[in-house]
Amino acid sequence: MDYVSALVPPVVMAVFFIGVIRVIVKTQGGANKAKEDAAVDAALARVEGARQGPAKTDA
Repeated sequence: MDYVSALVPPVVMAVFFIGVIRVIVKTQGGANKAKEDAAVDAALARVEGARQGPAKTDA
């Protein structure tokens, strides 16, 4: 029975890994792609706006 307890963790991890990869592949593109792209573009625009910000003058 030691071989069963030795094989269970790698099998569980392999099944979990395959499940994660399938979810990643399924969520690429499709109907959600435009929504995700828009969210990323908005976040990048916010970062760029905060980075450039208003210029301070000592006049």
